[in-house]
Amino acid sequence: MRMSKETEDYDYLYKVVLVGDAGVGKTHLLSRYIKGTLPKNPQSTIGVEFATKTVPLQTGGTVKAQIWDTAGQERYRAITSAHYRRAVGAMLMYEVTNEKTFANAKRWMEELRDHAEPDIVVMLVGNKLDLCDRNPAARKVPREMAQRFADANNLLFEETSAITVARVKESFERLLQEIYNLKSRTIGRGTLSPTMNKLAMNPTIPQRKLCCG
Repeated sequence: MRMSKETEDYDYLYKVVLVGDAGVGKTHLLSRYIKGTLPKNPQSTIGVEFATKTVPLQTGGTVKAQIWDTAGQERYRAITSAHYRRAVGAMLMYEVTNEKTFANAKRWMEELRDHAEPDIVVMLVGNKLDLCDRNPAARKVPREMAQRFADANNLLFEETSAITVARVKESFERLLQEIYNLKSRTIGRGTLSPTMNKLAMNPTIPQRKLCCG
């Protein structure tokens, strides 16, 4: 949504969700990107938390990203899936040292495409790369395998570490840039109004704000 410069300090507002199994590092990655630090008392996310960050795009203009950190536990599935509504971007996360979290990525992807915007931009993110740096034998999901999955499903792909900060900023901002690129192409074809970028909150479900930047 294009904003008036007199009243806003950003041009577009995008809702992005982080999804994936519990323990893959969604909260750590978000905290590292927003605050530059790791959570002081890390614990599993209960329901949904969110943070905001204003980001200048490489192509010009500024995006305000509202990034939702969702719980990975099955018992919160109904709550978290409700928050996919109006999401235009997602990070689909797994742990590079845990095959099960990667195997579950397909289910998470299907949920996103069932509940989020039909043209949602999804990035597959293999997290905890630092564990492989310390011990290459710890890797259970080959990069090539993940890349093939991403290519087959039209996903962006990155590997990250919230501990070493590897590719954290680059991943979030590549995703935001790709959302902008898609919206610009779609608007250029006359098939989408810029107001589709407007963020819609669901007031019926309680949220806890994680942090702002």
